Amino acid sequence: MGSIERPKVMGIVNATPDSFSDGGRFLAADAALAHARRLIADGADILDLGAESTRPGAEPVPAEVEIARLVPLIQAIRAESAVPISVDTMKPQVARAAMAAGANIWNDVAALRFSADAPAAAAELGCDVILMHMQGQPRTMQAEPHYDDVTAEVCAFLAERAEAAMAAGVARDRIWLDPGIGFGKHTTCHNLPLLARLDQVVALGLPVLLGASRKAFIGAVDGGAPADQRLGGSIAVALAGAAAGVAAVRVHDVRETVQALTVQAAIRNAG
Repeated sequence: MGSIERPKVMGIVNATPDSFSDGGRFLAADAALAHARRLIADGADILDLGAESTRPGAEPVPAEVEIARLVPLIQAIRAESAVPISVDTMKPQVARAAMAAGANIWNDVAALRFSADAPAAAAELGCDVILMHMQGQPRTMQAEPHYDDVTAEVCAFLAERAEAAMAAGVARDRIWLDPGIGFGKHTTCHNLPLLARLDQVVALGLPVLLGASRKAFIGAVDGGAPADQRLGGSIAVALAGAAAGVAAVRVHDVRETVQALTVQAAIRNAG
C-alpha cells in the first residue's frame, strides 16, 4: 500500500489590534510575529495572515490599514522563514502589496467578487488563490441564510467561481476551493450536512481547504462550549476533512492538529 499523506495544516495568525490585550499597532505586530514563530515551531505547513476580521458582524477595514498591518509582518516572517504565507483578504490592492512583500497565496473569502478587477489581479499575480463560498457579507452573512440544498449550492458556486477565475487567466493548478464553513450558514442545519458531504466538494477536482476550527457549530453540538473550549471538536472536523480528501485544514491549534492528522495517516498506512 502506498504512503498516505496527511492534509497540510494552515496556522491562523490574526494581525488585528482587537486580537491582543493592548491595541497598539507595534505591540500587535510583535505579538503576531511571536505567534507565527510558535505556529512554525508547532509544525504549520502554511501561515494564514489576516488583518481584517471576517467574523459575523465584522465591520470592514480600509485597504491602507490592512496593508500597514500585514506588510511588516510578512517581511519579518520572511526574513527568518521560507514557510508559505497565505493572506486572508478580499481586496486586490492588499493582495498585491502582500505578494510584493513575500506572501505566496491569496485567501479570498469573497472568491474574487469584492471588486471587478479581482479576477484579473489574481491572474496577474500568478499566486495560488483560495476561493471561498460565502452567502452575503461578513457584516450580514448570518442574517437568515437560506439554502434548498446547501452542498449542491456550495458546489455550484465554487465551480462557477473557479471557471470565472480561469476565464480571467488564473491557471487551474493555482486554484483552491473552500466550502466556507460558518460563512452565511446556520450553525448545525447547514454546516453539518455540508461537512458530511465534503467528498462532493473534493469531487470538483481542485484542492480543498477546510476552515472549521473553533467555529460556532462545534459549540452548538457540544451544548454551548465557548470558542476556547472547542479543540476536541475542531480536531474531529479536521479528521473528517482528511477522510474526505481535503488538501489542507485551517486551524488555530496547530500542534494538536498535526499530531492527530499524522496518527490518522499512520493508521491508514498500516491497513
